[in-house]
Formats: sequence, structure tokens, C-alpha cells
Amino acid sequence: MSESKLAVYNTLSRSEEPFAPMHERKVNMFVCGNTVYDDAHLGHAKTYIDFAIIARWLRHLGYELRYAQNITDVDDKIIARAKERGIEARELAATYEKRFMEDMEALGIRKDVDVYPRSHDYIETIREQIQLLLDKGYAYLLEGDVYYDVARFKDYTKLSRMKLDELKRHRIEPKEGKINQYDFSLWKAAKAGEPRWEIKVMHKGNEVKLIGRPGWHIEDTAMTYALFGPQYDVHGGANELIFPHHTNEIAQAEAAFGKIPFVKYWLHSGVLNIKDVKMSKSLRNFITIRDFLKNYDAEVFRLLVCSTHYRKDIDYSDALVKEAQKRLRYLYAAFGIFFNMSEAGESDNDRKILEISQTLENEFAKAMNSDFNTPLALSKLVQAVKALREFSGSNEKIGKKAKENAAKIVLNLANVLGLLESDRYKEKMPQEVLDLIKKREALRAEKKFAEADKIRDEVKKHGVAIEDTEFGSVWYRNS
Repeated sequence: MSESKLAVYNTLSRSEEPFAPMHERKVNMFVCGNTVYDDAHLGHAKTYIDFAIIARWLRHLGYELRYAQNITDVDDKIIARAKERGIEARELAATYEKRFMEDMEALGIRKDVDVYPRSHDYIETIREQIQLLLDKGYAYLLEGDVYYDVARFKDYTKLSRMKLDELKRHRIEPKEGKINQYDFSLWKAAKAGEPRWEIKVMHKGNEVKLIGRPGWHIEDTAMTYALFGPQYDVHGGANELIFPHHTNEIAQAEAAFGKIPFVKYWLHSGVLNIKDVKMSKSLRNFITIRDFLKNYDAEVFRLLVCSTHYRKDIDYSDALVKEAQKRLRYLYAAFGIFFNMSEAGESDNDRKILEISQTLENEFAKAMNSDFNTPLALSKLVQAVKALREFSGSNEKIGKKAKENAAKIVLNLANVLGLLESDRYKEKMPQEVLDLIKKREALRAEKKFAEADKIRDEVKKHGVAIEDTEFGSVWYRNS
């Protein structure tokens, strides 16, 4: 294993920093989850795959990680959609939460998250935080609503680095009587037909009863306080959440709990675009996870995602998907060729396999320890699999221990990226097919491409496809 140490890019400092958790080998991580008013789309999938990979690498390094990803089940969008359909907001949210969990299972990343806290389960914790903010003068009442007084918090823009004047152009909650135009809601008075809870707070020596629901931002800080306490290590989410959501989380938590920093490392992923426009439900330009998985394996999208650094945006296209599918097929086929080599007790060439394995282990670690550089890590994985494929093409047998060690390293590192998780690489091709493929390769070496193409067609009759890639020819079941 490489001696390189993990460094992460912290949005708060705008720099790459050595990773040093608050409690040595224990790491608490929270990622903003889905608002369950519709089916999740590939933009959501990108974010959750990005952070699943980060979670897997932290665990690979030996950290004891507790990863929480919330479910927003109390929200304006949920209420509006439920009204459209003539059902209760809770019923709509429960339906789409179930479907979201099914999507995460289908993507193979539900297992990476330890807990999915729901907003409505933390009403009392939300009340307690609102009370703290009222007591300390950071919040005020306004006709049954509770607002946060942004001007009271001096470092409000330290995460977004925006000027206060700029805030007026972003997601302003209209309400006559607010102290500042950009103040945001902590609690919203209930309107007819909306979900509601009753809480009681003390204000200026009097008990005040509030009937309504929590604001969006305070849900997350209440959850993380309940789960992790007033401070924790990593907060993740898409970069579109830097302002106002994460900005407001900091303002709430640091004012209420008096602990700075609220979060030590802020990690933000890029978004998924279609034709340079962010994929979103509101724009109706999205592809649901379910629709994608009708046509492609989940690992195709996982490979597509890890081919780009998590902090970068991805411009989604059919061509990009096809390229990811091609690379995935190569990985399975090339690794399968090596994995199915005949074994010997020992081989004179076992040292070569050891070198390939150790190089992969070291270079993969260096890439991932450099702010989770998945495209570089993936390229090192592909190079190693290519080298193992080439070894199998020039050697009849391999030592059993050497093969098992190399396979273990490849699979462990591939699984960090969510790849090679199926065991289809274990399937052996019939000898008749292998003989035809060997004959085809000899013809291609002699530049007899027309004859080689005829053999490709003959192999296809056996349900096997041959693909000539930049790394060489591979074959796989196509039926």
C-alpha cells in the first residue's frame, strides 16, 4: 500500500487540506439526500455515487465511518405535488421514499449509507434548535413564522464567499415584515390542508404555540446534531447547495451551538447537465434512474460517473453512455481472460504479476488520496487489467497464489469505484470459441482483416461478441 496520505478539497478554505478527522479513526459524514416528491433522476444518482465512492475509500483506508444521508419528507414541493394529485403529503412522500430506496438498491449504493434520517422524525430536535436561536437573538417571530436574522451572523458568507448585496438575487422567501430581505425561515405557519405539527417555544418570557412545519435548512442541522453532536467531520452535497442551503446550515448550527467549525470539511460534487443545462425535476429535462436501468447495467453509470472527478460537472449524452459501456465491457472481458487462466503451483512469471499488482495498489492509492481522483484511479485500474490481459495472451499458466493475489487486489480496488461487482468475469468460453478467437487474432496480425471479420461473424453465432478496443481485442457473452 502506498504511503501517500489522504488530502481533500475543502470548499470552506478553497484549498486541498490533509484529512484529519476530529476523533482520529472515526469519521462522521452527512450528505444532503433526496426530496421525495418524484422519482430520482441521474443527477441525483451522480451525487450519491460520488459520495458512495468517497465512503468506500474512507473505509478502505481503515476509517470507522458513519454515513448519514437524509430524506427530506417535509417540503413545499412535496405539498404542491400532493395537492396536484389530491392526496396527503405524507402519502406522496412515503411512496417516493420507497421508490428512491429501490433506486439506490438497484444502483448498488444503498449499502454504503448507514442511516437515512427523515425530516419528520426530528421535530422536537428542530424545536430545541429554534429555541436556542430565539434565546440568543438570532431568530424572531413573525405572524406564526420564525425567521433567522442573517445580519446577526457575522460570517454568513464564509462558505459561499458572496457579498451580502448579491444575496438579494438568490432564492428570496417573500414575507412582509422581515428584518432583512434575505432572512430565511426556520418554521413556517401552516396553511389550510398542509401537514402540521404543534411546538411550543419561549419568547420574551412568554410561551408561544406555533402550528406549522420546519423550514428546509433547519431539518439537516437538527438531524446531524441528534446523530453526531454539534460538530462533525464531512458534509457533502452537490455544489448548487453551497448557497443558500449549506450557508444557512452553518449560520444556524454555529449560532445555536457555539461550536466553530460546525463541519470541518465541506465536499461539493459537480452536477449532471444535459446540453450544458443542469438536469433537474423543475426543468423537466431529466432521465430517471429507473428509465436508465431499463437499458443499461448500473455499473455503466457508475463507470461514467467515476470517469470524471467528483467536483466536476458532467455533460450527459448517449455517446458518453456508450463509451462507458464499452470500457466496462473491456474491464470484464479482459479481467475475465486473466481470471480464467490455467493455474500451476508456481510459475517463473509470477514476479511479473506481483509487480503489476503492487504498482496498481500504489498508484490507485495515490490517485484516490489526492481528493478522490477517480478518473486517474480508473485509468490505473484499466492499465493494470490490460497488463494482466496481455500476460494471459503470452503465457499458458500462472501460479495459483499469484493469480489469487492479483485478482483480490483488482477486485477490491474496482469495487471502491463500484465496478466488477458482478461475477460474470468468472464465466469461461468454450474451447471451440477460444480457438476461433485465437485464429482471428493471428489473421489480424497478418493484416488479413476481411478473413478476420468472417471469424467475428462465426463467433457471434455462438452468442459471443468480439470488440476491438484501444487496448486490444476482448470478447464477452452477447446473449
